[in-house]
Amino acid sequence: MANLQDLLKSYQPTQLLGPTNPELSALTMDSRQAGPGVAFFAIRGTVRDGHDYIDAAVAQGVSAVFCEKQPENAPEHVTFVVVPNAAEAMGYVAAEFYGNPSQKLKLVGVTGTNGKTTCVTLLHKLFRDLGYNAGLLSTVQNQINETVIPATHTTPDAITLQALLAQMVKAGCTHAFMEVSSHALVQHRVTGVQFTGAVFTNITHDHLDYHGTFDEYIRAKKLFFDGLTKKAFALVNADDKRSMVMLQNTKADKKTYALRKEADFKARLLDNSIQGLQLELEGQEVWFRLIGTFNAYNILAVYGSAVLLGEDPQEVLASLSNLTSAAGRFDYVVSAADQITGIVDYAHTPDALENVLQTIAQIRKPEQKVITVVGCGGNRDAAKRPVMADIAARLSDRVILTSDNPRHEDPQEILNQMQVGVKAADLKKALSVVDRKEAIKTAVLLAQPDDIILVAGKGHETYQEVKGERSPFDDKQVLQEAFALLQK
Repeated sequence: MANLQDLLKSYQPTQLLGPTNPELSALTMDSRQAGPGVAFFAIRGTVRDGHDYIDAAVAQGVSAVFCEKQPENAPEHVTFVVVPNAAEAMGYVAAEFYGNPSQKLKLVGVTGTNGKTTCVTLLHKLFRDLGYNAGLLSTVQNQINETVIPATHTTPDAITLQALLAQMVKAGCTHAFMEVSSHALVQHRVTGVQFTGAVFTNITHDHLDYHGTFDEYIRAKKLFFDGLTKKAFALVNADDKRSMVMLQNTKADKKTYALRKEADFKARLLDNSIQGLQLELEGQEVWFRLIGTFNAYNILAVYGSAVLLGEDPQEVLASLSNLTSAAGRFDYVVSAADQITGIVDYAHTPDALENVLQTIAQIRKPEQKVITVVGCGGNRDAAKRPVMADIAARLSDRVILTSDNPRHEDPQEILNQMQVGVKAADLKKALSVVDRKEAIKTAVLLAQPDDIILVAGKGHETYQEVKGERSPFDDKQVLQEAFALLQK
């Protein structure tokens, strides 16, 4: 329980109507969960406006309503808290309600187009290996120590986020690592959260369906660093040309990592194979189980973060060298019959797809052919569809365009938009198979012994969303089933 006045310590409302200090036992942004002792936040979303559900919340017996405009005929027994931005208010109020848990943790957030999940997963594994109680908030899953909590968003809403952080504190966690998406920053999901450190991996073409322009996407990411305190650190990838933009207005301690430029944390790539990476880091050669140049950057980001959190560099390197990546990130299986390597990767942006295919090009043998299965999600940034098809066709020996999560769009129309990007010279090596399972099976049938199949786009996801309905679908499982058929 908490009284309203205590929850408004760090946020000043425009107006307060009705009882001035009700006792509150819960917070919600869902009118169906409203009731006595509950505060309802009328959030303006991209599809629905929470203000349209105020009457429903009142009918449920809600005690307080946070809204952006004074309601007409407001019932006297309900407290109406009028605020400039209900989402922002929810962030600050949720933090107070749950006892400001982020202030009791060493919390590091990772933002960027690619690499977020791998970085936070590695950080969580690393600090667990170093003996700490630690929490994880990622696209794949949330974790409190080893207890897994399913994730529904890259970054949860402010109420869920603060509740999870509070659970971590209660479980004795000293550290926590979380992905911070551009949507979350714009929608105030991390408002009220105090970060010990922030990491910027890179920024490329993504989420323009939401942000509208690339400049707005960059601005959204930059909000994260602008909000840091001088006690925090800001660690950015100096090899990304937009990294310095992130640091322009931050009060945090500015640090960099890089493979090519001079940086506070720098490594040199010595070897890159299907077995792993060898880097020269801190003046010594270290072997890592992760694969690909993009993972060399992830390793640097994780290493730099750990050192900035006060950990011993040698202990960090020793632990990091034994860690594996997140599920669905360059996750590979090999067929017993023909030694065909199948790689499942979440690459769903042009840059991520190009990185994975370039990594495969670096580690494959001259005689190995690369077959790529790739699709693009529905109801998302359509501009990247022809770009991704072009990248897949250009950097593969064969490409099969297929469905990803069509959602509410026509799968064939998505493929038509992708096909536009395939250049005339590459048309002969491109196929279109709408059914994703059939596309993966086709790739396996086309593969010769020792070839490499990349199944890109869905990675860790264990479902496929078609016409708004989710059905079980696991790329890795389908790939393994297709490999098993080769042995029969």
